[in-house]
Amino acid sequence: MKYGIHLPHAGDQATPALIRRHAEQAEAMGIDDVWVSEHIIVPRDKFPRSPLFFDPVLSLCWAAAVTKRVRLGTTVLVLPMRHPLPLAKELATLHNFSEGRLILGAGSGWLKEEFAALGVPFEERGRRLDEGLAMMRAVWSQDPVTFTSRYIPAVIEGMTMTPMPISPIPLWFGGSAEPALRRTIRMGDGWHGSGHTAAQAAPLVARLRAARPGADFTVSMRVQWDGRDRGVLRSLVDGYAAIGVGHLLIAPQDRNVDDWEAVTAGVGSLVG
Repeated sequence: MKYGIHLPHAGDQATPALIRRHAEQAEAMGIDDVWVSEHIIVPRDKFPRSPLFFDPVLSLCWAAAVTKRVRLGTTVLVLPMRHPLPLAKELATLHNFSEGRLILGAGSGWLKEEFAALGVPFEERGRRLDEGLAMMRAVWSQDPVTFTSRYIPAVIEGMTMTPMPISPIPLWFGGSAEPALRRTIRMGDGWHGSGHTAAQAAPLVARLRAARPGADFTVSMRVQWDGRDRGVLRSLVDGYAAIGVGHLLIAPQDRNVDDWEAVTAGVGSLVG
């Protein structure tokens, strides 16, 4: 089993200093990776405690600057909300600056009001996700590149975007709906589930493992723990390991009140 932590870049307790400290602690403890999530703009009534989210790509750049080993992941970037070209530039830069440590966790999104604020059709989010990924992969691998788009405004004919990523950026899809699972099987390097108990996740993991049995495909779960009882944490780990999960991202149960130090220390105790 490999382990990651969520960095304190969102919620009441989030600060640049804490993001840096937990990235450094993860590096020192031997934790495999550090993660950030994303919201750009949110309806206030759906985030009654804290709507604070630092930008995920910049937060990972901040973490990359003080680490050398830990991988850097997004849990998840809502790709249809962003235009693929500037995002491709940002992600390639982060990947290269960190010497190839980025994991792109991607999803189609769920917050309709956020899409509306950004002027993106919510009903097209799946198609925009697929087209946006194809566009990013094109500019990451072709020079010059020509790409014809249908849903995303872009005219790309004989153009170039460099530097390209120094290595392929692993792509882990979130989501458990049928389109998300089919997309994961078809083109993902991993599945990054969230919100499922081990019992709930077992049939999903079995399906993914049957379709993608190779060691190059990662099955990951984002789970929550309040940092108090390490026996509870151990039980979570054993339950997911038993169904074939190979990576756990462990985040606070409530990022606004839980002790981030205790969560990171607990994850560090699992390594070794």
